[in-house]
Amino acid sequence: MEDKITIIEGPPPVFEKIDDGWALGLTESSAYYGMALTRLRTFNGPALVERCHRRWNRQEPIFLHYRNEMGLEQQVPILAARASEVDEGQVLFLWIRYPMDSHGDE
Repeated sequence: MEDKITIIEGPPPVFEKIDDGWALGLTESSAYYGMALTRLRTFNGPALVERCHRRWNRQEPIFLHYRNEMGLEQQVPILAARASEVDEGQVLFLWIRYPMDSHGDE
């Protein structure tokens, strides 16, 4: 369970495509990937960010595990994470990588 963050209830995450320069640098590879940001409400944001940092410090990936709109399980790699406190509680910001054809991109 340390290799993923799982959404256990609620709707599928909303992924917002991003084109920030610093974030695009995270996708450098031989394949072409897109970057997206998702915001998740949580009760333990700092602990989840720490889980990501532990994996990255060991040069290991960590994934966001969720059910899509059809109810099928999916995983996407998490490339950056940040927790924040808002009036409604804690929010976890996750920057993820996806293959360009999986979100309708050419």
